[in-house]
Amino acid sequence: MEIAVTQHQSLEGLGEIWRELEVQVPRLSFFQSWSWVGCLAEERFADPVLLQARCGGQLVGLALFNRHRGRLCLGESGDARLDAPFVEHNGPLALGLPGVDRALLHAAAGLVGVRRLVLSGVPASLLAEAPGIALRLQQRRAPHVRLEEVRKAGGDPLALLSANARHQIRRSAKHYGAPTMRRAESEAEALTMLDEMMALHQRSWLARGKPGAFADPFPRRFHETLVRRAMPRDEIDLLRVEGERGLIGILYNFRLRGRVSAYQSGLDLAGAGAHGKPGLTCHAMAIARAVGSGEAIYDFLGGDDRYKRTLAQHGEALLWAEMVPSRSLTGWALRLRNFARGHALSHSSKGSSSAAEGAGPA
Repeated sequence: MEIAVTQHQSLEGLGEIWRELEVQVPRLSFFQSWSWVGCLAEERFADPVLLQARCGGQLVGLALFNRHRGRLCLGESGDARLDAPFVEHNGPLALGLPGVDRALLHAAAGLVGVRRLVLSGVPASLLAEAPGIALRLQQRRAPHVRLEEVRKAGGDPLALLSANARHQIRRSAKHYGAPTMRRAESEAEALTMLDEMMALHQRSWLARGKPGAFADPFPRRFHETLVRRAMPRDEIDLLRVEGERGLIGILYNFRLRGRVSAYQSGLDLAGAGAHGKPGLTCHAMAIARAVGSGEAIYDFLGGDDRYKRTLAQHGEALLWAEMVPSRSLTGWALRLRNFARGHALSHSSKGSSSAAEGAGPA
């Protein structure tokens, strides 16, 4: 495996190389595609580091990082404002060959001046390939629906849900009065629907005293650009759901290779009343639509929200980690801390076991 490193250069021309490789990648996430990675890339990756893996002269892997204050961030800038468009199912763009991810991550961590490797929204299998020890580690479950299971159940997404969930969704549909779903079919319509979705989203979050995902101008500009990039490739679903009472909500989903990713939504919470469930209603209809169009997975992405647990039967862990070299001062301190914690836990477990044994009959 040969790893070539390119630093501090323009990203112009990278899109063509990236697209040529992504066609060959067997399990491609939307967040690994150039539609996402290349969106406002020159602005997001101010100090880019591109790693290319070759095997026998053939390009088998690409990884785009940004250097930020001693950190090397995979697929992100390292700037919280520019990373507000949340990345998930992140990872190098690599063919399904053993050792490619590992080689890219180890080469990245070994670059001069890199103190930490930041891996956001990655699967556990990728983190296992990364060198070093985690200074920061967060796990979020990403629930999903396997749509073939819905088809086997007759095509009705409600068939796999609990009796209580089925009752709530049917009662909500009755409350709204025959809800219907319409997809934006043109770029102009999609941008209009996106703007309305963002307004609904902000309204509901501000009512809770929180800023919302689109408070800063950059996420708005990012997603407007993303829609223009991905809509012609049929990778965006903006879905408007209305009932007899009016607008219920708008979903903003990504769609690639049979996987629908429910990225964001704007819901009319004010009109929900006691029985309206706008989130459950909109997503149940979107799942039914995905079943009918032959998709494989409806992915709710990271977060353990109640509506996700209600609608999804499966899930996987996504991890956000900041790795430091094991033999650095910070790494040694973390190893000592983890050893001490493990020793204390082991001692506590033995004490509990002994107490339990002593409490038993003679």
